[in-house]
Amino acid sequence: MDAQDAVDLARQAIWIGLLVGSPVLVVGMVIGLVLGLIQALTQVQEQTVAFVPKIVAMVVVLSLTLPWVITEMLQYSQDLIGGIADRL
Repeated sequence: MDAQDAVDLARQAIWIGLLVGSPVLVVGMVIGLVLGLIQALTQVQEQTVAFVPKIVAMVVVLSLTLPWVITEMLQYSQDLIGGIADRL
């Protein structure tokens, strides 16, 4: 294994991490933005008003995308473990 292989493995790991984490993060960001705008317009500055809907939305999205996330992680793991012999 040379340095380029290590860089490729790190790049692929970062990409998979971003890919499987992005649905939950994007929903949390969008819900936070909408709730922040609503709070600014209504002048209600309570932290739990923004926190609870964000958590609920993120849990719902995670439960909906969990089969896809597991499939992506299993595919990455199989490719990583299957390529061990080739990289030695």
